[in-house]
Amino acid sequence: MTISLYAATIPTYQQILESISRLLGKAEAFCTERDMAPDDIIQACLYEDMLPFAYQVKSCAVHSIGAIEGVRKGIFSPDVTPPPETFSALKARIDETRAKLEAIDPAEIDGFVGQDMRFSMGQRQMDFTAENFLLSFSQPNFYFHATTTYDILRWKGVPIGKRDYLGRPRIKA
Repeated sequence: MTISLYAATIPTYQQILESISRLLGKAEAFCTERDMAPDDIIQACLYEDMLPFAYQVKSCAVHSIGAIEGVRKGIFSPDVTPPPETFSALKARIDETRAKLEAIDPAEIDGFVGQDMRFSMGQRQMDFTAENFLLSFSQPNFYFHATTTYDILRWKGVPIGKRDYLGRPRIKA
């Protein structure tokens, strides 16, 4: 069986980003129901040396559409802009990312195979092929940040489960 680069990346980004969007809604509702300040979640870190919830959500966008945009340019550098600071702004970032992914032509992604790609962060440079960058660097980062987003919500007591993280699987019709 052959699988395309598009099939290995974009549909799973879309699936998990849809879940992240729903998780943001549940987190906001949880704060409202509990009379909890939204920043109790938005600025929450699992551990003191980890970045906060808002950064985790932002990074899901960075390692999906941001990675695709990087491959288009042939270079990816981490987005160092501050993350959105409200649930509505975080949701807007995720929804914008989902819309951009939806607009991608599968042939464009499949056409990246074999293309040179560089990760650049200050003095640190790593050279990849586009497919290796997407599959061995950005996709694992995407899942790390999506899982950390979920974990912070669970830790804070938001009533969510595994199905909330997984979203809608692409089952055989």
